[in-house]
Amino acid sequence: MTDAPLTEQELAELRKLDTPTVCNALEVVAPERRGFGYTTDPLVCAFPSLPPIVGYARTAMIRSMRPSAFSETEARDKRVAYYEYASKGSVPKVTVIQDLDGTRAGYGAFWGEVNSNIHKALGSLGVVTDGCIRDLDAIPEGFQMLAGSIKPSHAYVHIVDFGAQVNVAGMTVAHDDLIHADRHGAVVIPANVARKVAEAAAQIAAKEAVILDVCRSSDFTFEKLRAAMVGPKDIH
Repeated sequence: MTDAPLTEQELAELRKLDTPTVCNALEVVAPERRGFGYTTDPLVCAFPSLPPIVGYARTAMIRSMRPSAFSETEARDKRVAYYEYASKGSVPKVTVIQDLDGTRAGYGAFWGEVNSNIHKALGSLGVVTDGCIRDLDAIPEGFQMLAGSIKPSHAYVHIVDFGAQVNVAGMTVAHDDLIHADRHGAVVIPANVARKVAEAAAQIAAKEAVILDVCRSSDFTFEKLRAAMVGPKDIH
């Protein structure tokens, strides 16, 4: 990401929007991304009542089916190096972790009470992963988790790499990409249009209101709906 980080006020404007609305706005300000850049596989949202999170991606890759090929010391040093990486850079952050175990992704959980508390302390607002999560009753308040599944054990989970491009649930993410996520899934907001998203969303909402007001009125007729639909485009 080459553009300057968003201000807290700009981030707050994005947090007012749900993720589907952000996707709608991106269809206007970045129409070439209409078919990609967001999660396309289903994810479990651990805390659907939490508001949207917006932050800069910290990426990593894990495996859990088999013991690590690293020695105990090497594995420890890699995890410490990962935490150091996760501690640096723009805040707030969203952690995005790809499980490399293919059809057995989520065999063991990297995410539970300990890692959620560590990552929150390092400035992360939550995680998007195709791996699994656990310890749902012990996650720190306000920390969001979107995951491929919920499982009880961490098995042999270990960090394989970090800071590289990952693909989670169909969404390709690079280090420092701006991520918007809520109970619906997640989307990458391109840096060059990030400051245009809130305004585009407001314009879409104004167009949608014309249709919704007719549908919710006590004297609704199809003729009124048809008249309201003449003009606005891509209302859905």
